[in-house]
Amino acid sequence: MFAVFLHRLLAIVALSLAMTGLARAADQGTAAEAEAMVKKAVAYIKANGPEKAYEEFTHGKSFKDRDLYIIVYDLNGKNLAQGANPKLVGKDLINLKDPDGKPLIQMFVDLAKTKGKGWVEGYKFLNPVTQKIEGKAMYLERLGDTLVGCGIYKG
Repeated sequence: MFAVFLHRLLAIVALSLAMTGLARAADQGTAAEAEAMVKKAVAYIKANGPEKAYEEFTHGKSFKDRDLYIIVYDLNGKNLAQGANPKLVGKDLINLKDPDGKPLIQMFVDLAKTKGKGWVEGYKFLNPVTQKIEGKAMYLERLGDTLVGCGIYKG
């Protein structure tokens, strides 16, 4: 009798853990969603101009989805739009480093200048949903003298 009870209890615990994992995954944006959001943001900038677009990215809701949001930097590292932390807008962040000392904005700028688009991986940043420092990867595309990006958390 106890063995049956224990077996059922373990099955319930396993199912509960699996469901928690699925819920966590559903709360996180995917690489494909990040790339799609960047392409949508680039089109929005082209259609509406930078000023209106940056305002929407920073203060609006149409470019925010769970832990996905748009960032825009010029190629000198100045933040022009930031969907998770408006206080960063207007700041020169070229020397910003992650907790492990990686120069993340410099990495973004370097990729934008050399390849024009792609993924920057292997750094850490604050997840606005969990409020925890987590691993992150950023998809970005160069648009003129700026880069437009959206990252995914790997926490």
